[in-house]
Amino acid sequence: MARMKAAMAAVLVMEKESVTQAFGVPGAAINPLYAQLRERQTIAHVLARHVEGASHMAEGYTRARAGNIGVCIGTSGPAGTDMITGLYSASADSIPILCITGQAPRARLHKEDFQAVDIASIARPVTKLATTVLEPAQVPQVFQQAFHLMRSGRPGPVLVDLPFDVQMAEIGFDIDAYEPLVPWKPVATRKQVDKALDLLETAERPLIVAGGGIVNADAAAELVAFAELTGIPVIPTLMGWGTIPDDHPLMAGMCGLQTSHRYGNASLLASDFVLGIGNRWANRHTGSPEVYCRGRRFVHVDIEPTQIGRVFAPDLGIASDAKAALRLFIEVARERLAAGRLRRWSEWARECSARKGDLANLRKSHFDEVPMKPQRVYQCMNRAFGRDVTYVSTIGLSQIAGAQFLHVYGPRQWINCGQAGPLGWTIPAALGVRAADPQRRIVALSGDYDFQFMLEELAVGAQFRLPYLHVVLNNSYLGLIRQAQRGFAMDYCVQLAFENVNSPAAEADGACGVDHVKVVEGLGCKAIRVHAPGEFAGAVRQAERWMEQYRVPVVIEVMLERVTNIAMGTEIDNVVEFEPMAASPADVPTALALQD
Repeated sequence: MARMKAAMAAVLVMEKESVTQAFGVPGAAINPLYAQLRERQTIAHVLARHVEGASHMAEGYTRARAGNIGVCIGTSGPAGTDMITGLYSASADSIPILCITGQAPRARLHKEDFQAVDIASIARPVTKLATTVLEPAQVPQVFQQAFHLMRSGRPGPVLVDLPFDVQMAEIGFDIDAYEPLVPWKPVATRKQVDKALDLLETAERPLIVAGGGIVNADAAAELVAFAELTGIPVIPTLMGWGTIPDDHPLMAGMCGLQTSHRYGNASLLASDFVLGIGNRWANRHTGSPEVYCRGRRFVHVDIEPTQIGRVFAPDLGIASDAKAALRLFIEVARERLAAGRLRRWSEWARECSARKGDLANLRKSHFDEVPMKPQRVYQCMNRAFGRDVTYVSTIGLSQIAGAQFLHVYGPRQWINCGQAGPLGWTIPAALGVRAADPQRRIVALSGDYDFQFMLEELAVGAQFRLPYLHVVLNNSYLGLIRQAQRGFAMDYCVQLAFENVNSPAAEADGACGVDHVKVVEGLGCKAIRVHAPGEFAGAVRQAERWMEQYRVPVVIEVMLERVTNIAMGTEIDNVVEFEPMAASPADVPTALALQD
């Protein structure tokens, strides 16, 4: 049996588990692992500027392609605690990432050694497994278990903590005999699917709610096939956006308190049956269960058994991987169709589709004001980017309004951290997406505060030639919090504007506070400032020329009016509109229902 350092065994296992990319920051306690990475030269490495950034890069890398597992690496102590936010975000959205941390030598773990912290205990609530490996011979098997757990059941992150002396210890390990473990996933049974379809047959106005589990299972094609077979309209959640193209006749719109469409809420409220697949009934989608559930029955399919009944009890729960369930739904539905026992809900589908073209359900986007309204920015984005684009976004009014006005046409074309929503996520996540896919068109979307949170990571894009386009909507406010403070009759500690003594020209140009153009350029990237709607398309063309020429991120900063309130509410039947609805097709030129 070959002899090697335990750190080398870890690298060899990662190779066998198809890891080709890592993100991280070296440090004294993790240098033995880096030495083996350097020797093997099989796993590319991107050096983050902040270790939290490395964890979000790993998230973006995983979310970009089916089967990917992002790896983030840091040293002991604060490197591990910095990555907790990334682990939380990944855990909340069922995203597998592997976090590897260095640790003090075993003999000094309880002696308050420099940068020694019990990171496994800290990370345990936000991981599927968090462990400090104390026996060098266990390193290969712990990594094997990590990959098995990340891929089995509900996907999620794992943290492996490696003391310095464990990494350095010599062990016997036969990598040629190593095989990845086969992931375990629950699978729906014929009996369960028959019961679900029997319930469905009694419905007059059924809907499918498509969640992020369909994206994770790479089952969008199966979702669309089942919807077309039955004629049932689909409402994707924010995490499931793109599982059915926005312009598909059966795409009924999104439902929710914030990231939703008026016609999506209206169709949900008109329904009498909901088949939820791969979703978790998040509160920003449902509002109160009392309103959401009233007058309708539910079948809930989810890979995690304990997710069923967590928010409300369905009429039938099925623990299953989304792809396996949908394939069986299709099989049984086809059998029933051949036997003349499958209903089709064509009239109901036409009713849902008609709502998408009703001007009373369409929020106006064509505003000519300068400074610009955000609604007009999204109209410009729809025109500039078309179908073949992947959006990356995090949280805030920019994300909420983006979900109301942008269009998404395929799975993994809306990459968003849904439950955790950490400010600063967008830049490193976009870099991770680019590392996973050098070819696709990537457009990140941030408000100015999200953008400032981890602005330093743009230097990573410049150093490692990871170009993408970042649209920053700048109103010099914590806009979502300012809007929430209306209920407290205050506008307190949320203003980002200040007199920048170093950038008087930028102030004259409409920029208040941080001069993002200067900062971006100082980090080795390129930036353009846009003031009026007519400037946006030209800015995009210039940005794409720069990305092609310099291979660095390019920022388009759009100067917005200071205060815009975005539609939202406390219940799906009580969403407050702050701007006018469309009065004519000219008010909504990029609305899907008005496109050929």
